[in-house]
Amino acid sequence: MNQPREIALNYIGVAKAKTSLVWYKTLILAVMAGVFIALAGALATIAGSGFTGMQASLIKGAVFPLGLILVVICGSELFTGNCLLVAPTLNKDIKATAMLKNWGIVYIGNFIGAIIIAVLVVYGQAYSDSVVISAVDLVAKKSVNFGYALLKGILCNMLVCLAVWAAMASKNVTGKILAVYLPVFAFVVCGFEHSIANMYYIMAAFMTSASGGLNFGYAILNGLLAPTIGNIIGGGLIAVAYFATYFKQNKPKDSVEQ
Repeated sequence: MNQPREIALNYIGVAKAKTSLVWYKTLILAVMAGVFIALAGALATIAGSGFTGMQASLIKGAVFPLGLILVVICGSELFTGNCLLVAPTLNKDIKATAMLKNWGIVYIGNFIGAIIIAVLVVYGQAYSDSVVISAVDLVAKKSVNFGYALLKGILCNMLVCLAVWAAMASKNVTGKILAVYLPVFAFVVCGFEHSIANMYYIMAAFMTSASGGLNFGYAILNGLLAPTIGNIIGGGLIAVAYFATYFKQNKPKDSVEQ
């Protein structure tokens, strides 16, 4: 495996590649990531709909890691994982404007991907009546409190960014899958908030025939904006910790091969 110091060196090259990519290629890869996360969200919604409480959480947690596994293995641009760009930005390997541009394009692309899958799933009638009720209930719960969603967003992306970091430790596909699986399983079971997954959940719920009781404004504010801010903070905390430990005052001249 790559040691933490090697991961940091590798990530400098990764960050430069991400921020120097032509915008439309970044957008395409971001749409793909949105599709991957949304497919995992659809799977989790359908698989967990016949259960309640911790049983439902465990089943959703068991299948949702598919999304980040596809992102890591197949290659795409995910907003939450890209919050790690804070570390090479602080280390002056990339410019802050380049990081923010990447975030903006990737966030939009992720949203487009989520909407595409929501349309295909809902209008393709992949949701049964019981799944529709479960999907709408999920968004109703996410729409309640801004503060809770923000804090859960922080916790979520601490785990997601740790999953991405851990995946970079492995030099084989199996190791990367295993590294990603448990952190993602953990955030789903704990009920933490992932902004990109919520893009899918919100759009799919509002496309169903049972969305009459939902408030779109609250869903966007508390179900999307709050987790997005929380995700940036959570990912930023992990990035700052690694910057202080492995990047700061130790800037390499050459990147180590992953």
